[in-house]
Amino acid sequence: MTAEIVSGTVTDATAAPSLLLSWSNRINNWSEKVLFGLMLAMIFFTTLQVIARVFFTALSWSEEITCFLLVYASLVGAAVAFKRGAHIAVTFIVEFLPAVIRKSLTILVHFLGIGFFAVIATYGISLMQAERSQISPAMMIPMAWVYLIFPITGVVVILHLLASIGQILKRR
Repeated sequence: MTAEIVSGTVTDATAAPSLLLSWSNRINNWSEKVLFGLMLAMIFFTTLQVIARVFFTALSWSEEITCFLLVYASLVGAAVAFKRGAHIAVTFIVEFLPAVIRKSLTILVHFLGIGFFAVIATYGISLMQAERSQISPAMMIPMAWVYLIFPITGVVVILHLLASIGQILKRR
């Protein structure tokens, strides 16, 4: 078993990540691939629409699918940003606080994020149920499929935040 010294403390370099962190990493890996696919699909359908307008007649459904893909890409991108810690944060005051207070404040912010995304997931499910009989105008798909991204994103971000809290608590 190997150990490294990091900032005066001995840490186990071979320690396996927690199950929560492992799931978070796996889901993020898939989220990044899905995000890439969503962006490619947006480019494809937008290009197809331009070609159809120039040479043929406009497609009735391409603008709608591009709009739905943009919403999906934005929310999946938000989940990836939370995993990477790349979301917008004001840190200039926090950086001057002692380490214990900074750690506590970070955990508090993560719990606030969990509460926020729990609301997003809960209301996303409510929205899906309320709009399950509504059909999209151009593609004729149930809007519940469009709104499905809200509870999925909420749960994924909550998982990322919980895994991050676990990592914060492990640090000394």
